[in-house]
Amino acid sequence: MPRRRPHPVSPRLLPGLLACALALNAFGSRAAALRLTPGEDLVGQLDVVSTRHEDTLPDIAYLKSSGFREIRLANPGVDTWLPGEGTEVLVPSRYVLPQVPREGIVVNVPEMRLYFFEPATKGQPAMVHTYAIGVGREDWVTPHTVTKITAKTKDPAWYPPESIRREHAAAGDILPKVVPAGPDNPLGAYAMRLGLQSYLIHGTNNPYGIGMRVTHGCIRLTPRDIADLFHRVKVGTPVRIINQPVKVGVAAGRVYLEAHPRFAEDKLTFDAQFRPVVEQLLTALAGRPAQIDWNRVRAILVNPDGLPTEIGRVQEGTLAASPGAGPTR
Repeated sequence: MPRRRPHPVSPRLLPGLLACALALNAFGSRAAALRLTPGEDLVGQLDVVSTRHEDTLPDIAYLKSSGFREIRLANPGVDTWLPGEGTEVLVPSRYVLPQVPREGIVVNVPEMRLYFFEPATKGQPAMVHTYAIGVGREDWVTPHTVTKITAKTKDPAWYPPESIRREHAAAGDILPKVVPAGPDNPLGAYAMRLGLQSYLIHGTNNPYGIGMRVTHGCIRLTPRDIADLFHRVKVGTPVRIINQPVKVGVAAGRVYLEAHPRFAEDKLTFDAQFRPVVEQLLTALAGRPAQIDWNRVRAILVNPDGLPTEIGRVQEGTLAASPGAGPTR
């Protein structure tokens, strides 16, 4: 079988590859711990891996703590199941931080990503740990709210609610009232209860569902990631579950926009207009003037790919549109 030529990961990405310091490396688990820089809204750096003939995009996503949807969006045109030998795959591991207080756990539902903000300790900087997640299906949406961790359980048993038992029974799958800990338990090896009835942050026995809308409203992590998060989080940790498909941030004097596809139920709330961007832009700039390429903003909103893209720069002057080519990632 002939060797497949590397596929360009994104037509908007190429000019910014060197600036983003992409690392072309062998497979391995990407560290989820990212250092927070005061006054900066971006963390992480993009990564590229070269595939082996047996690899799939879900394989790479799992190894790199990415999600199914985000790795597909970052690699348009790459075959999900047969990327081929030697294909370069972009790992979307650079993030604009959500616009919320940077404390405790933040779950950005449309991004399908969880952030845990770990405060600075003596001699150690503040860190953020980030993990891809699975979230609630359209008919079992994950609620947007503020709550906290109320309990932690290792090797939890699962007590499926009657509504879920009825749903499974209608499909010919009879669930027991209790599913004990073990390989058949969909909660995996760790669970953290939220201050919401029946909602958990938990592991899974099906890690390839991460980055999809597959749960009954709970927040699902890979076995590796839930083990890491479980041992970092304390009971009482605040949890913010938010709905920010569009995120704007500033880093090193540059303004970035990161947009994710809207969920079907949110299309009326988040249309492809500028209002959500302007609202976040005002917060991110905090009174500083900036030159913004609104043509670039429009293109990103029409075709969101989940990757932070430079849309302007902080400068002296007034907020204005910038015609022409505009900045890159």
